[in-house]
Amino acid sequence: MPPELAAVRDALAKYQDPRVAIREGYLSTLGCVEYPVGGMGVHFLNPALIGPTVDPMRPQILVYEPGPRGTLRLVAAEWFVPLATGVAERPTLFGRPFDGPMAGHEPLMPAALHHYDLHVWLWKENPAGLFNATNPGVGCAGHPYAEMEQPPATVAHTHPATPSQ
Repeated sequence: MPPELAAVRDALAKYQDPRVAIREGYLSTLGCVEYPVGGMGVHFLNPALIGPTVDPMRPQILVYEPGPRGTLRLVAAEWFVPLATGVAERPTLFGRPFDGPMAGHEPLMPAALHHYDLHVWLWKENPAGLFNATNPGVGCAGHPYAEMEQPPATVAHTHPATPSQ
C-alpha cells in the first residue's frame, strides 16, 4: 500500500469500532449493498462532511462488512461528492479521478442524488483493485437488510438550477 494510503488507513483505524464512528457523526444506512459482481457492505455516512471538496483524512462514508452475530468489520472508506454541492469538476484524490457522475443507488439512495464517489479498500484486499467500487470478497449473506442492486446509470455533470429572483 502506498505510504499516503497507509497514513489514511492508520488515521481512520479508530473506526474499526462502529460505535466510535457513530459518536463522531457517522450514521448507518442500515442496508448491506451487494451487486452481481461483488459487494460494498454497510455504509455509514457523515452528513457534516459533505461538500464540494474532499479531505483525504475525513471520508464522507465508512464501509463495513457484516459478520457473524451482527458484527461489522471496517473494510473501506468512500469519498462522496453530490453534484448539488456545486462541485465544478470531477474530483480527484490519491491521484485517482472519482467515479461518476452517477445516479443514486436505489433503493438506499434516491436516484436523483447524482454524485461522484471514490472507494478505497484500506482494510480488506480487493481482487478487483484497491479503488474498485465493489469487492468480490464482500458479501451480504445473512444480513437482515441485504440489498441486491444494479450499477447506477452515469449522468451528465450538471448543477441544480439557480433560483430566480
